[in-house]
Amino acid sequence: MTSVAEISNSAESIARQLGITKYDIYGSTVDETSVQVDTGDPKQVKASNRASVIVRVWNENNTLGVTSTTDVDPKGIELALKTALEASYFGATENVPDFSPEATAPIADARHPDRDPLAPVDKLIQTLAGAERELLDSHEAIVGVPYNGLSQRSIDQFYVNSQGAKRTDGRAYTSLYLYSKTEQEGKKPRSAGAFRIDRSLDRIDLNGCVQEAAEKTISHLNYQKIKSGKYLVVFSAEAFLSLLGAFSNLFNAQSILDKQSLSTPDSIGESIGSPLLSLADDAMHEANVAEVRFDGEGTPTRRVDLIRQGKLAGFLHSAGTAKRLNAQPTGHASIGAKVSVSPAFLSRLQRSGSRSNLQPQFC
Repeated sequence: MTSVAEISNSAESIARQLGITKYDIYGSTVDETSVQVDTGDPKQVKASNRASVIVRVWNENNTLGVTSTTDVDPKGIELALKTALEASYFGATENVPDFSPEATAPIADARHPDRDPLAPVDKLIQTLAGAERELLDSHEAIVGVPYNGLSQRSIDQFYVNSQGAKRTDGRAYTSLYLYSKTEQEGKKPRSAGAFRIDRSLDRIDLNGCVQEAAEKTISHLNYQKIKSGKYLVVFSAEAFLSLLGAFSNLFNAQSILDKQSLSTPDSIGESIGSPLLSLADDAMHEANVAEVRFDGEGTPTRRVDLIRQGKLAGFLHSAGTAKRLNAQPTGHASIGAKVSVSPAFLSRLQRSGSRSNLQPQFC
């Protein structure tokens, strides 16, 4: 990828020629390889290298134009700046987004600055085929693993603006999923799956994924009807995270301002759940394999307490929502035609005060 310094210098020079005094650029490039197998043979092999760049320009009237491109060379940057400038004269005049006040603030050091090299495709295929074979051999009723996949992704992202902000970050991770199917005479097919993610193929818990998928599948074989009655229900972390996602507008400042939330700007401190529930969002959590150190506006990410002992404790902000609600941006913005806000990595606070993750969510 073109270096951030080169992108910044090109943008500064081109903007000066075009008479643009205020702009910012956020982008990322992704190298990804994924494989699927069917009874030991490759079923699908995919590889891609893609880029996504968002360019924003403010004109002399302080209205905003936004455009996207896949080119970060000087010609691509010039065309994007021109297009965004032209679009700016048709931009909204109310609640116009602005630079984050923390776009030049220091960001946290990367916990894993050195990325492990990506594995070759043949190793991915061999590894996945071996996992499939182990899962098939774990029980005679398991006749197939129709849904499986092993993928690795390397991401580089950057942010620059006309006030001198220059940020870059990178990360890589590998993910594995296995979903098996059973067939038994006189019984309906049963299925179950498991998922693992880590920083590289060599680190991923392959055996644990196979074992979990097998145990879940086998445990479903001797099923029987459930008698009517009252039962204590315990949600898995994945299910609980889905439930939280359904109510995520409670702490999303943009949803609150758009009046699409159950919360209002004055809801902080209100009881919204059990006193046993405490929830935070922390892109730099130690369990987050794909840590993110800054958001689309260049704001450093940080831990934000959302629910503390059942009471609403905080909101997720972009620079714009923070300004309108007299708060500080929290590093949860994604820029585009409209700035959006979303969580990065939800985690719960145990009663003892220690933290444990629920399930990774990536920006």
